[in-house]
Parts: sequence; structure tokens; C-alpha cells
Amino acid sequence: MQRISRHLLSVSLVALALTSGTAVPARAQDSAGEQVQPDGVEAAPDQNTGQAVPFEAEEEPVIADDAFEAALPELDENAPPAPAIPPIPGEVGANAPADAAAPDTLDADDAHTTAPAAGPAALPPAQDQAQDPAAPPIDDAALAQPLAPLETYDLEPVAPPTEERPGPVEEIRYYTVVEGFEKVGMRGEFLGLSALEEGGGSAENGAMLRARADSDAELAVRLLRSRGYYDAIAAADVALPAEEDGRYRVDVVVTPGQQYTFSDISIVGEDEAIPPHLVSDNIGLEVGDPVVADDVVAAEASIQLIFPFNGYPFSEIEQRGILLNEADKTADYVLPVDLGPRSRFRNIRTEGDLAFDAEHVELLSRFEEGDLYDVRMQDDLREAMVATSLFNSVSIEPVNTGEYNEDGTMDVDLLVRQQQGPPRSITGDVGYSTGQGFRAEVAWQHRNLFPPEGALQLGAVAGTREQQIGATFRRSNAGQRDRTFLLNASVGRRDFEAFHANTAIVRARLTRESTPIWQKRWTYALGAEFLATSETRVGAPTIFGSEDTYYIAALPSQIGYDASDSLLDPRSGWRATVRLSPEASLNDGAFDPYLVSQLDSSGYLPIGESFTLAGRVRLASINGIDRDDLAPSRRLYAGGGGSVRGYGFQDIGPRDEDGPLGARSLNEAAVEGRYRFGNFGVVAFLDAGQAYTSVAPDFSDLQYGLGVGGRYYTNFGPFRADIAIPLNRRTGQASFAFYVSVGQAF
Repeated sequence: MQRISRHLLSVSLVALALTSGTAVPARAQDSAGEQVQPDGVEAAPDQNTGQAVPFEAEEEPVIADDAFEAALPELDENAPPAPAIPPIPGEVGANAPADAAAPDTLDADDAHTTAPAAGPAALPPAQDQAQDPAAPPIDDAALAQPLAPLETYDLEPVAPPTEERPGPVEEIRYYTVVEGFEKVGMRGEFLGLSALEEGGGSAENGAMLRARADSDAELAVRLLRSRGYYDAIAAADVALPAEEDGRYRVDVVVTPGQQYTFSDISIVGEDEAIPPHLVSDNIGLEVGDPVVADDVVAAEASIQLIFPFNGYPFSEIEQRGILLNEADKTADYVLPVDLGPRSRFRNIRTEGDLAFDAEHVELLSRFEEGDLYDVRMQDDLREAMVATSLFNSVSIEPVNTGEYNEDGTMDVDLLVRQQQGPPRSITGDVGYSTGQGFRAEVAWQHRNLFPPEGALQLGAVAGTREQQIGATFRRSNAGQRDRTFLLNASVGRRDFEAFHANTAIVRARLTRESTPIWQKRWTYALGAEFLATSETRVGAPTIFGSEDTYYIAALPSQIGYDASDSLLDPRSGWRATVRLSPEASLNDGAFDPYLVSQLDSSGYLPIGESFTLAGRVRLASINGIDRDDLAPSRRLYAGGGGSVRGYGFQDIGPRDEDGPLGARSLNEAAVEGRYRFGNFGVVAFLDAGQAYTSVAPDFSDLQYGLGVGGRYYTNFGPFRADIAIPLNRRTGQASFAFYVSVGQAF
């Protein structure tokens, strides 16, 4: 259809040209009706002058649109199809061969057409065929065959090209010479932080060596300025290696200059403090002191504590200012402080998952309403709550009430945030010693079954020589902080070398004791106990009523002082405890009162960072009763892990052919060297002791034990294992003894 229209248009144009009688060049119009000279067509020459005459916009078109439409012949819709038009020379039609060549000449009808420079005939055959939508489909039987299974192919991965790496580069060796620190005494501090020293005298390349040298020069300047040498300069130079050793020489040379000193120290806002000069008297800096960064930081940390210690809970320290005067090498120090209101304790509030109400929290505090605020009292209250082991977390902060007293102080409340933890726990203890054998203790307790702090504990002891079950009620902080009321009942059986006993006991105690979390200086205990025991001394005849029953009442009490640094693993300080127990025994109608007294003391001396020398003594006496009238379980015995190591439990003292008889007095002493490395430690010890029939010990006939042990240290104390030998053992005594327990021996 495209070709038909083209031929009709050509015929019509020829006809119009013939009827006009004049040959008129064709012109084109743009969209605005302006005549435009076609591209590539030159202007027609003037017949007279021969000059090119441009197309003029005012010339009329060859034929108007209406006339052109009227000149077109009408098409007969019933006319037969027009004959196929032969292809235009130079084109390749759909049915023409791909390699058809264009004719050398054109016929008269196509004389106005110029063949394109690169028409379809210039395309390669395959491309021409692919662009023809009428191309027949490719018929290849091989394409219809299924592909072979993948596993039938022998595939070998192509190895990536290997990249040849350069051989190892020889390291640069060097040594360092530092000069200039001798005058200020900072050489050791510099070398401890030096990158050159850390490198160990070798570097991978010159760039690394240069970087280390520059870093050390910067380090030197920073260190000197931190000590007040603000004019300090430092330079690092790397020299080529000497021929004899091949090492580079790195020189770090510093020039400290003059040290700056304080010419003025000003605390802005201090005038409002009570008492006056609260900061100046405690800051630790004075005019004339060198400007040392560590001293300034320490002074400001001290100030941050001074204010909360003296009634200012909301005080703040603002940004310091240090102005250097290069002319006289001095500095002016200015520290602004915001004191906030001076305050007094008022109420205690509490919130969160509560284990204690506000009333019980107030009982634990060591301050009264109206006392001047002291952050140490606030911290002490938190520590007391943590020591109960009833909380996952506890936090306390002062609250600004905005209410002022007549003296100008403001009331503050303490807000206690509680998050209680699980109140139930199971504990256990396992030990072994020669004479006592194995001993295992397990206990279940609910620490807040009867709030506040009313605990119930059920326990049992199982051992080769001891069995016991019991129940204990404990009220911690009973009506007063650090005071504990304890009520215990138990029944048990003991089968030791000295006696057999079946005992039932009920005891009550009011105590102030140390714990691993809260170690106290002074401790005490007051109590009462009643026991009924059926006992037989080992080896005694079993006829004529040799098994005796004793009913014993006692009022035990003790007082102790602890100046050591740890409850379970002390390294310094000392301890002393005095025990007194007035008792009365009823046996077979005989009533015998007596007094039991005992003194224990121990001391600890650190020697260096890892070694501790420890020693202890014990003196005990029973006055007012004969030994044979005492129940065997109430007599005194020596020997064992808590007494004289190297001997069995109760193995030292008066004996007969059947075993230990017990005593009315004893004395013991021990010295122990403890060496710790990391979480482990070793000990060596010498113990001595003896038990006597007399009321007072006479320090004669001592028996000695020598041994060594190992320790494994944990957060709650060391595990210990000791082995010892008796140096002067008696007939029937073992040749060595072994002990395993928790905590140090003393």
C-alpha cells in the first residue's frame, strides 16, 4: 500500500506540472507555514545573473491542499488487486535473495530516486534474515533431541590463575636513643608507652619505622605538657644504618623547657559554702605547685566528694579554665562550682518490685530525720539492703522537695528503687579430714518467708561419723540493724574416736555477725541452749549403765573484734574473739555447774604483693568441774583441720589404751606462709598444740605437725586442700592427715 500511494503521488505531481506549463521547484513549509529550503538542496541560479536565488517566504505553494485532494482519482473498492510492484532497485525484499546486487542503472520512472549509501543490501545475510519476520523456522532434528544427563559430563573446574607473590621482605632493624627526659624524671614513663620500644627493634619497612618515630615524638610532647611543660618540643630522626651492624638509629630528642606553676587558684561559687573555704581547705592544690594534669583531676574528684559529704547533694562542677602566662611561665586556675541547696534528710520513699516497705528500709538507715545530708549514709543504706541477698538491684537517689527549713536548708527525700530477687536458695558444703571422715551439709532456705527478713532454713548433715537434721528460724535486722535473732532445733548422732553421742538440742541466739558481703568490726553473740544427750566414751565397758544421759543448760556468749581486710581470705590485720559459757550439767542426779572460756586470736602480715605470713593462737579452759563428770562431748580435744594439722580429729590430749579421754584445758599455735599466683596458691605451715587434764594449760609436751597445701581462689573464698605429717606422733596416731574444705585454715 505504501508503494501504491507513492506512485499515485508521483503521477499526480507530473500531471500537475504538465498542466501548469512552467517548471516550479518544490518547496517545503515548516509548521508555521514558512518556506524552508530542503537540506542538501542548493538555491536555483538566476537565469540572467547566474547568482543563486534564495527561496523567498512570500512565494505561493505549488498547489493548495484542497486542489490536491480534488485532483486525486477515486478508488474503486471492487477493482481487482493491483499487480505486484517490482522491488525498487537497491532494495532486498522479503522474497529476494539475501545476496542480490543492486542494478547498475535505473529506469525512467525511478530516475528521481537516489539509492541510499548504505541500504539493507549492505547488511550481512544473517542479520538481514533475522530481521525478516517472514523468515521460515529453522528445521533441525538435532535440536529436538533431549540433553544428556549432567552427571555424564566430566567437568573439571578451571583453576584460578595463580598470582605470584613477592618473596618475604627483610625487616628493618633499629635501636632507639632517647635524650632530654633525664632532667624531668619521665624517661621510664615514656619508654613504657613508646611505640618504638613496643616494636622490639624491628619494623616491616621504612614507612612503619618513620610512623613510630613520629608517634613517639608526639607522645613525648603530650607527656611533658601533662606535667606542666607546655613549651616542650620533641623531634625524632632516623639515621641510615651503620655498616658494622646494619641497624638504623632512631634519635628522640626532647627539650622540656620550663615547668609552669600555679599563680592563682580560684573556686568560683565557694563563698556560698558552709563551712567557709570548704573547697580551698580540701582541694590539695596550692599556689606555686606545678601544673600537673593528674593532680588537677584528683583535686576535682576530691571536690566532687566534699560537697555531698557536707550537705550538698545537688552540687556540680563546671568546666575548668587554665590560663597560661608564657612570660613568667605561670598559670591561673579557675573552677566554677554550683553548690545547689544545702539539704537535710527527711523521708524515705520506695518503689518497684518491693521486698521491704519504707518502714523497714528506714530501720536499716543510720541517719535520723533532720540530719544534714551525707552521701556516705546514703551509700551505707544501699549496702545494707544488698547484704540481705534479697534483691536483684537496689538504687537510691536524693529527691529535691523544694521545701526549706528556717535555717535555710532544704529537705530531701531518698527514693529507693527495689527489684527483689528470688528468695529461695539451696546451699551445700563438702569436706574431708582424717578422723572426721567425709562430711556433707545441704540446706534449703526461704530468706523472706516471714517478712521482713524472716527466713526458714531446713538442713541436713551426712557424714561417715556424723548425721544430723535440723530447722532454723532466722530474723535478720530484728528490730535493729545488724541484729539477728536465731531459733534452732536439731537431732543428730556423732560417732567419733573419743565418744558416741545421740543428741537433741534447742538453742536461741541474738547475734551481730560478719558475713562475706558485710564484714563488721565488732561482733557479739548472746544465747541460751538446752540439750539432752546419751553418750558413751569409746572403749568404756557397756555394763553397769556405762551409757550416760546428760541434761545440759548453757548461756553461751562471745565478743569479737575483726581488723582484718577479708573474712575468708585475710592478708593483713588481726582478729580476736573471747567466748564464755556458764553451763550446768545434770547426770544421774548429780548437778554440776561450770564455766567454759576460750580465747582465739590471729594476725596477718603481707610481704610483697603475693606472700602473706599468718599466725594464730588458742587458749581454752573449763573450770568448776572434774573431767570425768563432764559429758564426753563437752570436753576439750586438740587435733584436726581446725586445730593441729597432721593429727586426726580429737587425737591430741590425754589418752588410754582405748583412745582419747578429753581434757579441761588446751593451747594451740600455728604459723603459715601463703603464696598466691593468679587464682592458685600454695601454703606451708607448722602447727603445735596439746590438751591437758588441768584447769589451765601448762604449755608442755607439745605435739607438732608440718605440712603443705594448695589453694584455688574464687569470688567467695578459697578452696583448700592440706596434707600434713606429725613430727612427734604417739602410738596409735596416724602417719599423715589430709584435709579438704572452703576458706583458709584461719
